[in-house]
Amino acid sequence: MIRTTSTRAQTILLVEDESELANEIKIELERLGYLVRTASIAEAADAARVGDAAMMIMDRMVFGEDSLKTLEVLRKEGVKVPVLVISALSSIDEKVHGLKAGGDDYLAKPFAMVELAARVEALLRRLDDVRTTKLRVGDLEMDLIEQTVHRGDTRIDLLPREFKLLEYFLRHPGQVITRAMLLRDVWQYHFTLETNVVDVHISNLRKKIDTRGGTSLIVNIRGAGFMLNTDA
Repeated sequence: MIRTTSTRAQTILLVEDESELANEIKIELERLGYLVRTASIAEAADAARVGDAAMMIMDRMVFGEDSLKTLEVLRKEGVKVPVLVISALSSIDEKVHGLKAGGDDYLAKPFAMVELAARVEALLRRLDDVRTTKLRVGDLEMDLIEQTVHRGDTRIDLLPREFKLLEYFLRHPGQVITRAMLLRDVWQYHFTLETNVVDVHISNLRKKIDTRGGTSLIVNIRGAGFMLNTDA
């Protein structure tokens, strides 16, 4: 079930030249409480520049034009509106290209409407999360503006990647976090990668944030991944 209480009345720009698909997307998202406006690439770009939408769903190829070129321009201009790229081009290379061009997520056609809706919710929830300036679990506090971390009165100095990793756990307290999720959302690897980089960074992070003799804040969940222990 997609939650709609926090998304109601948020406007989504839809750039899609397949009228039947565009109509299906519009019906599904409006059923969930979103406002959906169809637009050309140029119209969507202009609206994004003035902040006239919460996010965009952008088909990769629209009337023979590659919308990623416009997306790259928007990102260079500093426009940060979340963009979900949808496309029949489904290879790993095409997905990587779409994400590097500025897409926040990439969904290959054909797709189920429930998956598209879930991705939309995730992007909008991430946008709401960004507005938070302080994250806290127990006596561990992260200040996103000052870029500082304290456990009680003790300041903890973290490397940039360690800071991002801890921020991710603080945004998902008590939830099981898989290595794949961390590689995708913290390292921005949107493809399968065999590496122990996650485990190495978590080990280093634990040494900095855990108290001597106390329970580890980040615990292993056997066969699943990790979880931020809210009772530590």
